[in-house]
Amino acid sequence: MFGSPWICRRCINTYLKPGKRRLLRFSSTISHGSFSPALLARARSMASEHDRLSKETSETFDAKVSRRIGELKSVAAALKEWEDTRNSLSELNTLLNDPTTDSELRELAIEDLATTASELDTLSRNLATSLTPKHPFEDLPCLLEIRPGVGGGEAGLFAGDLLRMYRAYCSRKNMRASLLKFETEDGGSDASGDSPLQEAILEIDVPGAYGKLRSEAGVHRVQRVPATENKGRTHTSAVAVLVLPSLPTSGTEGQEVWEADLKDPNSDYYVNPTDVRTDVMRARGAGGQHVNTTDSAVRLTHIPTNTVVSMQDSRSQHQNRERAWQLLRSKLAQARREAREEEVARLRRGVIGVAKMGRGDKVRTYNYGQQRVTDHRSGLSVHNLDDVMEGGDELDKIIDSVKTWLGEREIEGLLAEDETTAAANVTK
Repeated sequence: MFGSPWICRRCINTYLKPGKRRLLRFSSTISHGSFSPALLARARSMASEHDRLSKETSETFDAKVSRRIGELKSVAAALKEWEDTRNSLSELNTLLNDPTTDSELRELAIEDLATTASELDTLSRNLATSLTPKHPFEDLPCLLEIRPGVGGGEAGLFAGDLLRMYRAYCSRKNMRASLLKFETEDGGSDASGDSPLQEAILEIDVPGAYGKLRSEAGVHRVQRVPATENKGRTHTSAVAVLVLPSLPTSGTEGQEVWEADLKDPNSDYYVNPTDVRTDVMRARGAGGQHVNTTDSAVRLTHIPTNTVVSMQDSRSQHQNRERAWQLLRSKLAQARREAREEEVARLRRGVIGVAKMGRGDKVRTYNYGQQRVTDHRSGLSVHNLDDVMEGGDELDKIIDSVKTWLGEREIEGLLAEDETTAAANVTK
């Protein structure tokens, strides 16, 4: 076969077997063994778990096991592509090193090797990305909490601007969003008013909303000339954005799993009712026939952590109580998850300096004078501030750049953990 002077590219493709040519583009990286052996071992372990669980559930259904299978599926698929193409690379190298291979076939093989190098690079990155641990709240709806920080009334006004930005973004992306809580500095609850915002909670009741928007958490800084500034000076203010996971509403897919989590003391969402103090009071506000007339407002205090949430937006005490419990569970679940992430980040920083960007860090600057928005994590700057504030494509671009940045940090963290493990094994 290989000695034939008329053999064509199709013959090479047949020899390499369908589906195996794609990994040739990363041959130099694979040949130098740059893909971490520890990450490769991790991928093979996860793929084996995927195959085992798939066989175990072939006749019976278990919601939690099925969810785990879904999490492992991308790793198993990426690993299969990677290994198939790596084997193709080995076969092609055998062909090139065979002294009986004629010159025409050798030239075709070299050409094929060169043209497939970039695709193999992509496959290798895909495998690494698939190993990034999926955030446990990734597929959940979310609560977006917005509070003004330093900057006085101007911070409250910009908080309102951010709320409108996120509502416009959700509308454009067909994500159901509704105000769970809205309070202004004067105690009002009218979202169409001009009073500076004191606190707002936007409920985005769409599966996956947390995964899409969790990178928005942090301090958003604005630099602009306030409407009340008569000398044209630029002021700097800040707004804190907190993204919380939200339990699926009743009747949604997978609800039975989350209801079980509410009763499981090991679950992030479990809250012992005996640890919570409930206070009922009259709603406060700027007026209205129901304000200060009924005991409808509810305040919950989680005593062990001193976490306090209050809700008074509904006229119904029952509904306010239900929403307050939803918010309390979300806050405690997020705090527990952040505590674990901080411990992992602390260990990683000791190896390669991987830092954690938390909700207390400045994540983005909105500069009105330059019409510029800069994200300080991904480093991306866009110069169409109006489109960002309208929840347009430029905001999408920023959010996607941060998700890529987060993925790269996770991969760095995995490599750091592998280096630590390898070093510990050597010293034993």
